[in-house]
Amino acid sequence: MCDAELREVGRIPVCAKCLESPEIVQPEHFCIQCRTAFLNPRPLNEAGLCRLCAAGVTNFEGAYSCGGYDGAMRDLIHLYKYRRVRPLAAHFGKLMARAYPRDQVVDALVPVPMHWRKRLRRGFDQTRALARELSRRTGIPVLRALKKKRHTEAQAGLSRAKRRMNVTGVFQARASVEVRGLHVLLIDDVFTTGATINAAAAALKRAGAARVSVLTLARADRLSDKPAVATAAEVHSLPGASR
Repeated sequence: MCDAELREVGRIPVCAKCLESPEIVQPEHFCIQCRTAFLNPRPLNEAGLCRLCAAGVTNFEGAYSCGGYDGAMRDLIHLYKYRRVRPLAAHFGKLMARAYPRDQVVDALVPVPMHWRKRLRRGFDQTRALARELSRRTGIPVLRALKKKRHTEAQAGLSRAKRRMNVTGVFQARASVEVRGLHVLLIDDVFTTGATINAAAAALKRAGAARVSVLTLARADRLSDKPAVATAAEVHSLPGASR
């Protein structure tokens, strides 16, 4: 990552300085539900909600992250996902345990599933591995409660609207796994627009989950000063808008 000479033997080809550089995100102004960060409190309504959460189309009750999707964190995630440096899962599990909302009682960890075709192409399921590592540190069981019904176009490079359309109805709860009445913590690698997370959370809510929170390695959404009002088009285009 930094081109410095490695002076220690290990399974991860990254120096200690780069490996420990990501910091947990602690924004000053954020939505109390989706935890999207803002430059100032103006985009939030009197209840502390952003425009989409105030419109009632967000299907999860909290989103937590280890850091921003930039710098060292972005490089580490790329090494993990695309260069298949799988031992990074243990390091990421340690970071996620630090960002985990310990003030809440979570019943189960549910990784956002990959389609089997993508898993075969990549060689491993990076999100399931993250969930297992977090489970080792917290004692919370991992439930494979969701499945991805169809292969979708990669979200990277798509507009916000196309991302939402791409994942609408793509996740389904497994009938063999009971989530009714549980507080579920969804696990994923990167929170970008929230479209994937929101669609997965909607499937869990349909299956009876009482509460869905989210924990990701990184967030790619930028600080914003947009007003706390959702347009009709935004509301109707999101999964869960009809509930």
